[in-house]
Amino acid sequence: MKKRKIGAAGLEVSAIGYGCMGLSHGYGTTPERSEAVALIRKVYELGCNFFDTAEGYSAGENEKLVAEGIAPIRQDIILATKFRINPDEDVSTMPRLMEAVESHLDASLKRLNTDYIDLYYQHRVSKQIPVEAIAWCMGELIKKGKIRGWGQSQSTAEQIRLAHAITPLTAVQSEYSMMERMFEKEVIPVCGELGIGFVPFSPLASGFLSGRYTAGQEYKGDDVRRVITRFEEQNVVANQPLLDLLNSFAREKEATPAQISLAWMLHKYDFLVPIPGSRKIERIAENQEAADVELTSDEFGKIEEELSKISIHGNRTDEDIARLYQ
Repeated sequence: MKKRKIGAAGLEVSAIGYGCMGLSHGYGTTPERSEAVALIRKVYELGCNFFDTAEGYSAGENEKLVAEGIAPIRQDIILATKFRINPDEDVSTMPRLMEAVESHLDASLKRLNTDYIDLYYQHRVSKQIPVEAIAWCMGELIKKGKIRGWGQSQSTAEQIRLAHAITPLTAVQSEYSMMERMFEKEVIPVCGELGIGFVPFSPLASGFLSGRYTAGQEYKGDDVRRVITRFEEQNVVANQPLLDLLNSFAREKEATPAQISLAWMLHKYDFLVPIPGSRKIERIAENQEAADVELTSDEFGKIEEELSKISIHGNRTDEDIARLYQ
């Protein structure tokens, strides 16, 4: 697996990481625990050393699962997790904010059975807490050796600049794919300017870009595709031109639509590391192998030209996801 270095911490990660959330929730039926543990270790064997989880995934259970999976390889991987300050927590002073943040970290360290986190994200920027205050806390945790680097999720260019000026960011993790490109305008360029890694979650648009989902397909339980509007029947039909484009290039490159999607973003930004998640080893292998699908400048230019002609229907929002759990 090809490697990339990201951010001020200089973390060396596989060009394609692995998002572990789906092993616990979010996409319907989950694998048995032993199967999930084996899957994590198989992902590593395929060349991936970058694993992403969060305290909020299944109320900490995903971190516990990841801990079991990475136990034999902890020193050989880059581990990322995330925290979110709850509205009822007292963070009225800097000491109390520091105490709250460190409390979240200590809980994650315990669940993950490790004494440090390589990359610690704020899981969505708080509207109540200045980003500079969070950045200061992250700097203190880095000094203590509890984290190696830190990041934000779904932040704006201004929030990135303000935080980076206090404690340099390692990465920004936000949604990005051929179907969601809003961060190309300001956020991704700022990351490139400041030497910050950009880590796309849902780089395959929750699997839509694999081309394996059809109009009228039914999603059950806690499957987020029940509320993501791009999976509504009329939008699946309306987005077919994008799948046609991917299928065309996939045939030319003897690759898959998912691999073309990932190869496109890897070609576009050398500081970008996507973290697709899947629960089938054949799909995981397919995603990891996308790092070896190299687009020529002409091929990339043609994809960009065709993408500019295509309108995207539907999206994925935090507000829609929240409806799933109400």
